[in-house]
This record gives sequence, structure tokens and C-alpha cells, in this order.
Amino acid sequence: MLEGPLRGKVAIVPGAGSPIGIGRAMTLALVRAGARVAMVDVNEAWLEQTANDVRETGGDDCVLPMKGDVSSPSDAGSVVRRTVAELGGLHILINNAGISAGNFGLSRASFWEIAPEAWSRVVAINLSGAFFMARAAVGHMLEQRWGRIIGVTTSLDTMYREGGSPYGPSKAGHAALLATMARELEGTGVTANVLVPGGATNTNILPPDAWNDRAALIQPEVMQAPVVWLASEASDQVNGRRFIAYHWDVSLPLEERLEKASAPAAWPQLGKQSISPAR
Repeated sequence: MLEGPLRGKVAIVPGAGSPIGIGRAMTLALVRAGARVAMVDVNEAWLEQTANDVRETGGDDCVLPMKGDVSSPSDAGSVVRRTVAELGGLHILINNAGISAGNFGLSRASFWEIAPEAWSRVVAINLSGAFFMARAAVGHMLEQRWGRIIGVTTSLDTMYREGGSPYGPSKAGHAALLATMARELEGTGVTANVLVPGGATNTNILPPDAWNDRAALIQPEVMQAPVVWLASEASDQVNGRRFIAYHWDVSLPLEERLEKASAPAAWPQLGKQSISPAR
């Protein structure tokens, strides 16, 4: 293991296989910071390729690649059990797995053009998968009274952009789920926070022909510095926050960095909206 702020920590990163993905970038950052990582993906070829790339940085034992589908509760449980058994623990879960309607040949389709099976599959991965993985992992974290659940969602305007279903609504659900987790985990030593790149990012979520110059997009590496900080003991008092990686400026003092890059997760700034009639 490498020396760093995550030495001795074990992480699970679903959606870690893509050679141009956010999961790959975050896995590299976690390993460089000293963690060992269980890499999860449904694409075995991508998974092995990326695992071998990461081993060049952290050595043969730094990663444990596992084929798994986060939309399956049994797969989620198996991933957690194997991670604890083979890597010796579990401290960090980064719910990164995600797909869009583009995986079904649909780009900017109106909601009535989306087949039910496409809608169900995207929601199963992006929202239910995050729930299944967190549910499987949180018991171990609560028992040791320390843990990190980090959800990769999307920018607010993407959540309700026309032609953005079901990706945007599924990520909005994930953001609300993280905010709920954070409230229920408050005071346990386990935290739940959101991390987003900040805009269109050069990953396979975007259709191959979506941009002429993909180098002009936000690159996945923007997630590396903030995810290491969020996964570390330095963030012990941070819970229920939403971080924009693009604004994470390491040249700033921490307080200024937090002010610039973070806000409450979900939408509590709107205030309480429910009506409670007097009885």
C-alpha cells in the first residue's frame, strides 16, 4: 500500500471499469492515497483493463476487481461480503455506477419516447443500485462507528433538463436518498455526502457523437482531490453536503474551499413546504 491519508482504508467503487470513467479516476486517486479498492463493474473486459492500470500505481494487492450488478440486491450483498473477507474491512462506499438512455440508443428523447424497460433499467442502476449498495455496506460501517458513503449524482439543471429522462430524475432521486441517509446517520460516525463533477464530463455516459471536442469537457480527474478528502478522516464533521468537484480549489484554505465548492445536499434551502393543519 502507498502512504497517504487513506492508508489502511478499504473502499468499494461500483462503475469503476470504464477506461474513460469517473470510477477509474477516483479509484486511482484512492489507491494513490493509500486505500485498497474493490472495483465493481458489469463489463469484465473494462474491469480487468482498468484494474491492471491501477496495479501499476499501487501494486498487485491494491485492487480487487469484481463483476457485479448494483441493481441486484444479492450482488450488492456479495460485493460487500467479499470485500470485507478479502480486503479485511470496509470504510468507504462510492456509489458511482450510472447509465443513461444513451445506453439504449436514445439521446435527448422526450419522456413519452422512452421504453418502459429503458426507464426501469436506468432507475434500477442509478437510484435503486445506490440504495442496495448502501444498505449492504452500512451495517459494517455502523458497527465500527466510522464510514463514508459518497454518492455521485449530477448537476441540478441536468436533473430536469428536457430530453434528459430518465437519467436526470434518477440522479435527483439519488440526491434525495443521500440527504435522507445523512439525516439518519447523523452522530453515528458514518457520513453521507454528494460529489458531482460540475457539468458535462468526458465519460461514456455521453454518446460518442455528443461533442466534437471532448477535450473541452470537464475531465474525470477533477473528482480525484475532493473524493480523497471526503473519504478521509479530515472530513469527519462533514455530513449531508453536496460538493462540486470543479470548484474544489486546493490552493484555497479549507474554509474558503468548502464555501466555494459545497452546499447542503438536496434542497433544504427551499425551507419546509408541507402543510400541517391544526388538529
